[in-house]
Amino acid sequence: MFANFIYFIVALLIYATYPPAEKTHFAPLDTLIFFVSLILLFHLFSKRQFSRLIPIHSVSQSYDTLDRRFTTALTRQSIMAVVLFAVDIYGLNMSSFFYGFRPFDAIPTLEALFFMLLFTGYLALVWFNAHAAYARIYHSVLSRKAYVVSNIQFSVPVLLPWLLLSGIADLILALPFELPRRVLTSSAGEVGYFFVFLIVLVIFAPLMVQKLWRCRPLESGFYRKRIETVCRQARVDYANILYWPIFGGRMITAGVMGLVSRFRYILVTDALLRSLDPDEVDAVIAHEIGHVKKYHLLYYILFLVGFSVVAFSTHNIIVYLIIISKPIYRFAFFTGLSVGTIVAGLQSLFMIVGFILYFRYIFGYFMRNFERQADTFVYRIFSSAGSLISTFQKIVDVSGQSADKPNWHHFSIRQRVDFLQRCERDRSWIVRHDRKVRISLQIYAVTMILLAIVGYQLNFGQTGKRMNDRFIEKAILNEIDRNGQGTAELYGMLGDLYFGRNRYEQAARAYRRALDLAPDSAIVLNNYAWMLATCEDPAHRNGTLALSLARRAADIEQTPHVMDTLAESLYVNGHIEAAIAAATIAQKLAKSNLTYYDGQLEKFRTAREKPLLE
Repeated sequence: MFANFIYFIVALLIYATYPPAEKTHFAPLDTLIFFVSLILLFHLFSKRQFSRLIPIHSVSQSYDTLDRRFTTALTRQSIMAVVLFAVDIYGLNMSSFFYGFRPFDAIPTLEALFFMLLFTGYLALVWFNAHAAYARIYHSVLSRKAYVVSNIQFSVPVLLPWLLLSGIADLILALPFELPRRVLTSSAGEVGYFFVFLIVLVIFAPLMVQKLWRCRPLESGFYRKRIETVCRQARVDYANILYWPIFGGRMITAGVMGLVSRFRYILVTDALLRSLDPDEVDAVIAHEIGHVKKYHLLYYILFLVGFSVVAFSTHNIIVYLIIISKPIYRFAFFTGLSVGTIVAGLQSLFMIVGFILYFRYIFGYFMRNFERQADTFVYRIFSSAGSLISTFQKIVDVSGQSADKPNWHHFSIRQRVDFLQRCERDRSWIVRHDRKVRISLQIYAVTMILLAIVGYQLNFGQTGKRMNDRFIEKAILNEIDRNGQGTAELYGMLGDLYFGRNRYEQAARAYRRALDLAPDSAIVLNNYAWMLATCEDPAHRNGTLALSLARRAADIEQTPHVMDTLAESLYVNGHIEAAIAAATIAQKLAKSNLTYYDGQLEKFRTAREKPLLE
């Protein structure tokens, strides 16, 4: 089930990392035909794969073999759903067809939500087709609808943080209130918003999730009193004890969620209460309390933030490796794709692969060891873990699953039982495991700190700036060589690069070459004008030419940065009133970096009161 979390997050990364294409690969009608055809083919193939498992069930095959075959088929079909979604985004450019759709333009999260619902539909199709085989192999009486809905209800909450974070930000930017927009569009405001949101979400998310899962309070009675007694004995406070209706409540499982006691919930399934003895229920609850007392829930949140640190720190390195890879340029030559498109696609691929590896091996490592640590917490409350051991054995008997079944986020049941039996004989194993977890966390923390320092240097330090400039210059020059004489876009980018490095002569030469190839390129006209109006070297400053170029750019398109360049060019030529008018337009058009445009307008107004000295 936890694999579903990864599928959803990977799908979100696929969508979020896709750079919108200016031109779609196919016409709208062709895209629709391909889209529908792919869904039909996927449905037929998925249905066939699961249908083949039902005849196998009728012959004499072990339960372990059938379980392994079903799990493998489900994993493969879920991965195919991810691939199909990637084809929709990257191959069919489906998001590009919604460009100009006003609700999506106003609140981009709505578009992302639409595509995440599409992906949910793909997985729902897999679960729909898997149900018959699932029911036969696991002897389940769960209806097809309940099976599909349970999978969706369990998995979708993983998207809740993104949905709220992105959706609230979009609403703030869409509302006609200036101050919140200014704060949110500033760098400090973005960081502050993220951390405030994270804190609020960590506190209140369990309240929302238990509503999404349709949990209901455990009624007063024998089992509620026993669970309350165990919690009091461990000195753990909570908001409520709830029935967890996952898969109709037929799974023998329990859970706990919530860092703050007022929004902490103890979850139990009906099957757990019906199948286990009272002492075994107590042991399971003690295990869940172990997660609270050992702060595992907090660590899980930090591990999620840790992936952001890894992605932030390795992003530029990955881009550099892609840029200097000559096969990239050969591939671009043979396919006709732009290098930019290929680099963006590879960036997305590396991020997705990195995410899977991080959660499979690093996150999974800590999850397995945290589960073992929670198992040993039973000894803090009871003198023996015998009831927990018998619970594991009963789960094997009731579910029919092999005790040796591998799992990336839990040790196998046999491994967990063996370790508890070792602890029964020698309690020092508990201390050893706690020490192992503590050292692992320390190594992780040191690694994250080092990665954060490296990431800061690569993204904001002088070392990173020099590396960035050198690799980008190499990439542009390689692309110019590949195209023969190059394009206006490439020479414009080269000019921007040289300008940023104060190599004004080379920048001017690149800008002039770009204008030779595309005289009406607004971006080249604008950037060249900005350099001529603002460069630090008076020998390369030319206010008259800057104003001429800026006016040509403004005649082609009126965007905030173009109007700002026009205002700056008017300002350096002494046309203060005209500069104020242009800057006012730029300020009204701007949707981000509002502080900068306010500062420009204020500078020109001050100059009107105190004329510019030549």
